Order: sequence, then C-alpha cells, then structure tokens
Amino acid sequence: MSISPRAMTARLGLIPLLIAAAPAETPYHWQNVTVGAGGFAPNIVFSTARRGLAYLRTDMGGAYRWDDAAGRWVAMTDGLAEGSYQGVESIAPDPVDPEVVYMAAGMGRRSPAAILRSADQGRHWAIHPVGFAMGGNEDGRGLGERLAIDPNHPSTLFFGSRHDGLQSSDDSGATWHKVASFPLPGLGQPAPGWRAPTHAGIAWVEVDPDSGRPGTRSRTLFAGSADPGPRHIFRSDDGGTSWEAVPGGPRPDLLPTKAALDGQGRLFVAFDDGIGPNGITRGAVWRLDTHGGGWTDVTPDKRPDAPAGGYMGLALDRLHPGTVAVTTVDRWHPVDTLWRSTDGGAHWQDLGPRSVRDVSATPFLVLDGKTANMGHWMAGLAIDPFDGDHIAYTTGATLYATRQGSGTGQMTWTPWVSGIEQTAIIALSSPTAGAPLVSGFGDIGGFVHDALDRSPPHLHTHPYLTNTNNLDFAGLAPAVMVRSGNQHGSPPWAVTLARSTDGGHSWEPMVAEVPGLPREDRDGKAAITVSADGHVFALATPHPLRSTDDGRHWEMTRGLPPATRAVADKVDPLRFYAVDFGKGRVLASNDGGASFTLAGGRGLPADLSRGQPRNSETPYPLIAEPGRAGSLWLKLDGAIWHSADGGNNWVRAPGPILADLLALGARAPGSSAPTLFATGLLGTVHGVFRSIDGGVSWTRINNDEQQWGLRFRVIEGDPKRFGRVYLGTDGRGILYGDPAF
Repeated sequence: MSISPRAMTARLGLIPLLIAAAPAETPYHWQNVTVGAGGFAPNIVFSTARRGLAYLRTDMGGAYRWDDAAGRWVAMTDGLAEGSYQGVESIAPDPVDPEVVYMAAGMGRRSPAAILRSADQGRHWAIHPVGFAMGGNEDGRGLGERLAIDPNHPSTLFFGSRHDGLQSSDDSGATWHKVASFPLPGLGQPAPGWRAPTHAGIAWVEVDPDSGRPGTRSRTLFAGSADPGPRHIFRSDDGGTSWEAVPGGPRPDLLPTKAALDGQGRLFVAFDDGIGPNGITRGAVWRLDTHGGGWTDVTPDKRPDAPAGGYMGLALDRLHPGTVAVTTVDRWHPVDTLWRSTDGGAHWQDLGPRSVRDVSATPFLVLDGKTANMGHWMAGLAIDPFDGDHIAYTTGATLYATRQGSGTGQMTWTPWVSGIEQTAIIALSSPTAGAPLVSGFGDIGGFVHDALDRSPPHLHTHPYLTNTNNLDFAGLAPAVMVRSGNQHGSPPWAVTLARSTDGGHSWEPMVAEVPGLPREDRDGKAAITVSADGHVFALATPHPLRSTDDGRHWEMTRGLPPATRAVADKVDPLRFYAVDFGKGRVLASNDGGASFTLAGGRGLPADLSRGQPRNSETPYPLIAEPGRAGSLWLKLDGAIWHSADGGNNWVRAPGPILADLLALGARAPGSSAPTLFATGLLGTVHGVFRSIDGGVSWTRINNDEQQWGLRFRVIEGDPKRFGRVYLGTDGRGILYGDPAF
C-alpha cells in the first residue's frame, strides 16, 4: 500500500544490503477475529461522486472504505507501518473523481503527521509528511471535517490544523503552505505531556461549490475555529486569499464543532461549550444565511431545563433541501439522541423515542444492560447523498445505520460494521482445551470466542469489567480460568476478580480480603493466576495472596516481593515461579504457592530490571510451557531465555531477534520445542515472526501489506493447532494467522 522501507531503500541505491538483511518469510493468511466495531469512530463520510461509496475514520484503528459489492467495510491502512497514521484526523473523498480519497493522519501532537492521497480508493497511498501536528486520538477528534477539497478545482485543498492555522495545497496534497492571511495563525504547540490540554484549532472548512465553476477555484469558503476566543467563524470570498470574521451567532464561549453548507446558501453549525468527546455540557445549533440574511438559532431543544449535553453530529439530505439532522453528544441522562428537521431547523422531531436497535449481529452492544441504547459519543452523522432514507451515525462503540430515515413509524437501526474491528486488546489466552480463544479488551471487557468468525453472544460479566487486564487457565484443567480488571471510575468497593469453571463462558466474582490487611485488589492492577489443577489462585497484590478454596478465603504468600506475579507451572500443581526484577532473582515454590525460595537462575544476566512490566496491562515476560513441567520461557530486554528445570538453569536462544512480545504455540511436527511467536525486530525489519526450533532461526509471518501500524499489545500461540497465532493490536482488534499452505 504505502511506500515500503524496501522500496525507499532501493531508491537510495541501498537495496543489495537490505535484501541481504531481510529475514526469510513463511506465508501466512491473516484475518480478524470477529467482534464488530467496538471503538470510537469519530466520523463517517459518503462520497458524492459515486453511489454506494463511504469512508469511516477511527481514532486509533485507521480508516475503512465501504465495499458495496462485497457488503463489507475494507480496512485501508493495514499496510502502513507508521503507527501514528492509524489515528485519522480527517478524511475527504474527492467530490469529482470517485477513485481519489485523502486522509489526514497523525495520532497526537508529538507523533508523525501526514496527508495521504490515494488514486484507487485507499488500496495504495502516496504519503506526504507535514510539519503541522495532528490529534487523531486527542480530545476534539470528533470535530470536522478539517480536510476540504474544492469541488470546482479538485487539486486545491484546505486543512484546518490544530496548532498552525489554516493550511492549503495547490498540488493535490503533495505540498502545503500556511495561509498567512487567515486571522488566527494558531496557538502553537501545547504544553508537554500526553495528558496536557490540546488545541482544537480550525475544526472544519466548508467550500461553497456555487461560488465557482468547474476548472475555476471556488471563491467562497468558511472555516470555524474551536479554540477559545471572541471570534470563531471566518469567511473568504476570494478563494482563500483574504478572510474576515463572520459577525453574530451564539455567545462566544460556544465553539463551532461541526458545519455543513447546503445548496441554498445556508450554513448549519453545531456549537458546544467543549470540544469533546467528553466534557460537553451545553450546545446549540445555528443557521447562517450566507447571502446576507444573518444568523438564526435553530437549536432543537431550547428548553431551559433541557438535559445537559451538546450537539455534534450534523448532516444534510442533499436530495431534499431543508432536511437536516443533528446528534446530541454527552447527554448522559437520559441518553444521546438524534433530531431531524425537514424545514431548515424551524421544527424538529426527536427520533430517539421511535428508534429501536437490532444488535443481533453484534450482541455485545447490550454491554451490561438489558438492551442497547442509542449510544454515546455520537460525534459522526451522515445522510447518503444518493438515498435520503439511508442515515448513519457513529458512537463510542459502533456505527449504526437505518434505511427508514424519512418514515414516520418505528425506526430500526442496525450496526453497520461488517469488516470493522476497532478495539484495543489487553490480554489473550488460548487454553489447551475448550474455546480457541478467550480475550481481554479495553473498554468492552472481552469475550469467549467459540467461533472466530462470529461476534460472541456476550462479553464477560458477573462482574462486568470495562478492562480485562489479565487472564489465566489451569494447565491440567483448562475449564478453570481466572481474570482481573477494572471498571472506568471504579468505586472503592468494586469487584475486580473473577473465576470460571466452564472455560470463561460464565464467571463468579471474587473479593480478596485478609483479616488485618487493607483490601488491595480494588484497582484492577493485581494480576491473578491459577495452578495447573485449578485449586490454587495466586494474586499479585501489594501483599501477595493465595486462595485454596475458589477465592472464598485468602492468605499471605511467603517469600514474594510486593505486587509480584506468580506464574503457575502448566503441569505440576505444586509449582509456581516468579521473577524479582528489582533484585535480579528467580523464585520458585514447590508447595502450591504458599512460599517461595530462591531458584538457581544460573545463566541469566545479573540485572533483570529491564524486564519489569511497565503497568498492569503489559504482558508478563515469564511464560510456563503447556504440557512440559518445569519448562519456562523469559523475554528479557529483547532476548529470549529458556529454562528446562524450573528456573535453575537458563540458556539464551541464539537467534538474532529482538523481541517486543513473546508467545508459545503448538510444536511443529517432529519438533521437540514449542513454536515461538514474537513481534519485534529481526535485522532491519519490524514485524511478526515465528521459530519452530526453540529460537535458533526465525521467519517473518506478516508482510508489507500486513503491518497494522505495528501497534501490537499482546501475542498468543494456539496450543492445540500448529502454526496458529493470535495477535492483539492497539486499534485493529484481534488478528489471527494460519500458515498459508
């Protein structure tokens, strides 16, 4: 898709060196484990040049194109190796040529940013890095669209940046320059730090196609700034050469977050008191007569006691002038909704009361309730320009659509998500029997995947945890599983632990309380593991604990440093292992985790501190091999180590890989070693790799079209099926690969 490192090196005359260093490849077939959407998609944009063509942008999982013939969404950014480009700030299909689409990509203010252009609907991209920062996964990502194409002169583009004012291009996005005449030059870079407040900047740009003719640049443009200040909306009547503030409108503390220009000289603008997706408490919708008629307040709900929240999604029916729709945002009580008007905003109908949702294709959307509601973070809204009955809106968890937009009776909305997998994966477990895969997700908890091609019937419940941070199964009794995690904003009494005796299909909550100790499992950071026979649970609380009665009672473990995870042997029920990263020691227990003593640890480096997991969501580097007592594998500072005797003696795998993530899978026929899977660096290539000889030799199992931004969080091999590997990404859901032969 993109210009690969190999192609770029060839242009520089260095291809012989790269070919010599490139790893061998084993062809693999990759596809997604089906869940169906699952994350925040800030906006959907229909093509006005071809019926049945639409694009969806996400905040961390790239962008998708709707393939009408196939009836599914197609990921367009899987071939991009730069992870920052998976955060899409804006997307713009060419209004004249249906094959051309542009994408503004950049995850955050400190990340690489680029404008990408495709001449084949996103199958391949020309990448044009830019010097202005973006925020595809920052606050304000639901604003826009920031990227606008002049329909009369499609090689002319404008981009509303967050920090550096209005940008323009006259050569189809290849080069960009700042529009010096724009009244707001930008606020500059924000304060350091990922959580520092960001700038919204110029949230949207609208070009009036009636102000020009084909082949001649349009003269009238509008742009809206969502940064605090006395002026927010600006107009140019000379193609962007000069600009003036548009007078009037709502009070200055309301920020213009979305806009749409109809064919009758009316600009509709959604205003909010914040940039979202959270924190908006009040909003309004106004209409500007661009031919000199001034502003009109057309807010759907003007009641003084209207529910808290604002408006963000905004769309016009191009076939029926005067028909406009808006979504609420952050209206948590009672819930967000969708309003529709057929007279330019003079009168509105709340579509929520007559809307129902059929989520049978993605039943997880019920979450922890009894029915799926309209949704939350409803930032994106679009009406099909070729079919006014076809309306779609985005939420924090899915994309809904209906074909009953103009009806008067019950409206049925269904998830429009076939092909979309946009989630962050924290934990994966492939037990030695039972379901192929059990997962832990961020925001939607996780699932048992009995079938990899269907959305699971429900997520983990009882307790319902928004994040599942770790999973474990008993090596000899794999139906016994344990998990730990947390809820967003968990109260102090929240339950964060659970056990299952049916392979994760149902769960029972556990609370780890010990007389005389404060309860330490409340924040979801304590990893839990289970012995090979399923009778002992070990918990990595500040005072490490264990239970021998299914979590009803707990006792302190002797010999483990605070918050240290105990890894259970997968064959011997009495054996547990642990790494004391601070003191450079390997510890072992031969009494079911009751006490730990020093294991030999011979052969390992003296300093193990670089192997310390960063946080509770980081995969643990020590792995016990299923089916072989005392066999341990340890990833340490990129190197892979093996012990065959319970941690007494260690040997470094001689292969040259520098591993970021490590997993074990079923042995290859005739091999005495488990299959090793890793993400990392081999020679000059970042990718996904496999070894069937204990780490002596490695082959690459992804390719340049299967890179997914190299945003990998966890990897897991299947112990039941040789060659299968599960890859948990940070934005593209779970991928699984099988040898392609």
